[in-house]
Amino acid sequence: MDETQNKTHFGFQTVDETEKAGMVHGVFSNVASKYDIMNDVMSVGIHRVWKDAMMDWLTPRANQRLLDVAGGTGDVAFKFLRRAPGAEAVVCDMTESMLIEGRKRAEAASLDDSLEWIVGDAMALPFEDNSFDVYTISFGIRNVTRIPDALSEAYRVLRPGGRLMVLEFSQLPNPMMQKAYDLYSFNVIPRMGQMIAGDSESYQYLVESIRQFPDQDTFAGMIRRAGFDNVKYRNLTFGVAALHSGWKL
Repeated sequence: MDETQNKTHFGFQTVDETEKAGMVHGVFSNVASKYDIMNDVMSVGIHRVWKDAMMDWLTPRANQRLLDVAGGTGDVAFKFLRRAPGAEAVVCDMTESMLIEGRKRAEAASLDDSLEWIVGDAMALPFEDNSFDVYTISFGIRNVTRIPDALSEAYRVLRPGGRLMVLEFSQLPNPMMQKAYDLYSFNVIPRMGQMIAGDSESYQYLVESIRQFPDQDTFAGMIRRAGFDNVKYRNLTFGVAALHSGWKL
């Protein structure tokens, strides 16, 4: 029993829980310098539309404090700050090289005064209880070793009335569309990773991790069990990705 409980998945591999964080860290360290370019190429730029949809639903307000977990190079934090005058954002990521790339972008965009960059673990956030108005995580929660722990931490650091918003790749409800998407993902994306980032293995993992992530309803149930209320989701691009929203009431 204990041995089973200490196992998790890394893509399609079964690994010890203690190993996964280091393996994920290695993936994102390898791709940090080409991460934003690869996102544009893999999604044909649609990831930017999804992040705008996230902001539309979130409706950032002036002077709010955002925590963007697995925030990497800062895409979501930048969008939030541009819509919320006087707001502050903290980008937390386990991979320092991703944060370094983000700092460069923030300086270029003159947003560095409103941003803080913290190396940290989604399952043990280095922040006090009730510290943030909004918690976001985009394309990151599927890489967490124990997703329920990350959701519990999100609940802990949010203030009463705070909001959780998760953007993540998901499952298409149409089997034929899912099959076509899988053919593209498994055959094209690792090759793109090799051509652009010189790393097919990291992108093979990222594709496999998408298929391992729970479907929309299952993940909504996990959010509710973490304590969130009024949990809802919206499919994006037929379910290729989904937005999940929950409130700490």
